[in-house]
Amino acid sequence: MVTMAVKQKRKDSKIIVRKVGARLGAEISNVDLSKPISSADLLTIQRVFVKHEVIIFRDQELTQEEYIAFGKQFGELTVHPFATSMPEHPELIVLDNDGNNPPLSTDQWHSDEMFRDEPPAATIIRSTIIPPVGGDTLLASMTAAFDGLNPALKDFYSNLEAVNDFKVFRALYEGTYEGRKKLVEMEEYFPNVSHPVVRVHPISKRRLIYVSPQATKHVRGMRDFESEKILNMLYQLPEVPEYQYRVRWEPNMIIIWDNRSTQHYAPRDYLPHRRVMERLTVKGDKPFGSRKRMKGSMIEMNIRGTDKAEKTGQHRQNLVRPSTKMSRKEQGV
Repeated sequence: MVTMAVKQKRKDSKIIVRKVGARLGAEISNVDLSKPISSADLLTIQRVFVKHEVIIFRDQELTQEEYIAFGKQFGELTVHPFATSMPEHPELIVLDNDGNNPPLSTDQWHSDEMFRDEPPAATIIRSTIIPPVGGDTLLASMTAAFDGLNPALKDFYSNLEAVNDFKVFRALYEGTYEGRKKLVEMEEYFPNVSHPVVRVHPISKRRLIYVSPQATKHVRGMRDFESEKILNMLYQLPEVPEYQYRVRWEPNMIIIWDNRSTQHYAPRDYLPHRRVMERLTVKGDKPFGSRKRMKGSMIEMNIRGTDKAEKTGQHRQNLVRPSTKMSRKEQGV
């Protein structure tokens, strides 16, 4: 691989950047993350991050306090409402899995915390204990996925919104009365949110696909079978190898992925061996799209909900279908 030069306004940055993936992924070296990063280096890292969507740092030995301090240089760190975190460091999630404690739905393409009104901007992961075999992390560029679409589909998807839920975490509250009470409480804290199916990156301004089987419930304004067909097509896009980069973990490795423009998948192929990772999450902003005004008159319609358990359809708002009423011109009057 050839080391690529990074254009900078400041010339005092000493870091080295190497592109490692065709569509996403860059490795950054000649920087010690246990110390505060200079403004010139931080500016370069931020530019590389937006351009390549995934950045990798190798051989970084940090204490937990140094790791958290490093993460805060990229923005405010958030606390995950469902994951296990350190009592003294609530923003630090410890992903400690083995045969007796397998991970929850990591082997499914997703973007982190899409159930939030303002999903995270970035996810930071560092390796603590790696298994002897397996345990890689796959990442997919959803900007590349959008770029690869037929132009007609680009316009079509850009006019859609999808409803998102913390549905994968609902399993944590099953089986007990106390769990069901807690679930109701969490539903009040995190009601379903709508995000554009095609999101615009707030910095690069590139469009990208923003739906995931782990969080997305249905496309707004669509009948069940329409929504299902559309989402199933979009769910297949991260599976295209040309859009992917595979991280093979090493000791003391840190990676940061753009949670707005990538999806990731963590296979469970290392089980029953132990794998321990530590995660930080950087606060993001509310997703926005590039929706255009659709032509044609619309009337409201009532249809049943997507989930079999939801029969009333009350969770669907403003459902519409094309009007069957003909204009005077169409009637030939």
